[in-house]
Amino acid sequence: METALVILGFILTLFSFLPLIPTTQWWVRVLDFPRLHVAILLTVTLAVYIALYGIKGISEATMIIIWGLAVLNEVRYIFHFTPLVKPEALRSEQKQPQNAFTLMIANVRMSNKKHQKFLELALQEDPDLLLMNEPNEAWHESVRTELDKRYPYAIKKPLENTYGMLLWSKFKLHQSEIRFLVEDDIPSFFTVVELPSGKKFGLFTVHPQPPRVMLDTDTREAELLLIAKEVKKVPYSCVVAGDLNDVAWSRTTKLFKEISCMIDPRVGRGFFNTYSALIPLFRYPLDHVFYAPDFRLLSLRRLSKFGSDHFPISISLNYEPQHEHEQEHPVADIEDLKEADELIQEGLEKGEERNSKKQELEG
Repeated sequence: METALVILGFILTLFSFLPLIPTTQWWVRVLDFPRLHVAILLTVTLAVYIALYGIKGISEATMIIIWGLAVLNEVRYIFHFTPLVKPEALRSEQKQPQNAFTLMIANVRMSNKKHQKFLELALQEDPDLLLMNEPNEAWHESVRTELDKRYPYAIKKPLENTYGMLLWSKFKLHQSEIRFLVEDDIPSFFTVVELPSGKKFGLFTVHPQPPRVMLDTDTREAELLLIAKEVKKVPYSCVVAGDLNDVAWSRTTKLFKEISCMIDPRVGRGFFNTYSALIPLFRYPLDHVFYAPDFRLLSLRRLSKFGSDHFPISISLNYEPQHEHEQEHPVADIEDLKEADELIQEGLEKGEERNSKKQELEG
């Protein structure tokens, strides 16, 4: 029993410290996800070991200290997503918001056949903008009749590779683009949304690849950081939304926020875990909305599941540029900009390599 606890403790300690390595290797980056789980398991392991065997000498004391540091290392990442921290995103103080909109995001899971259940949820929520990640043509065909009636504007790119995307809008869309920033078969959208008042904002929607066995995160990092830099060039305040396949506390997400100067409504409010809807014990915040500091938060909700492995989320914002200076936001320094440029270059090179391999297989 003692040997088993020691082995478990050091494995969990390794899981805690490995993500500190600045690499895009999949087996390291995947450990960004379970920080809460590692912290809980290691705390239990530490407590059980002390209760059963105590601290007999220097070696045991050193081991316990190392385990304790590993727990603290995990906590320092997830702590910001608890009510113990001051919220990063300020709430609107307007009683009758003049430039409000609601955005619903749902990774529908291409293999999920419960199309009608999703459609009923979307129609019930009735958001102003509806983003669907992972739809293929079957999904598109099953929802388009009803959604086309309610949403006169749309950008559509259904695909059979789990990276399709559909955006539906009640508001006018301008300068809409379907882009393939890093990989030829993974799209992202850009559009300018015109609110009923005539005010406009930029909207980027994304769904990069996740870390998987033998699939590093070079292209994910490159796509997210490219968009972070583009946000600063758009002549409108921007919102970035989608299934980022990355947790809210990762170094990449932090770097994205610093480069784009965007804020995360989860900070100081909670995890709002969206994946996995199928496994209650293993849930992480993978679906995100980041926005410029001249938006104010009205509401943020995780919605009920509908058969996908993701929960949908809904966010309501109000455009209040007159209060932009009141809301603090992350800012990048020179080292951050340098790191971002390096990750973008590495990711673009990896993307070209993957594109070439795909072309060879198709040819």
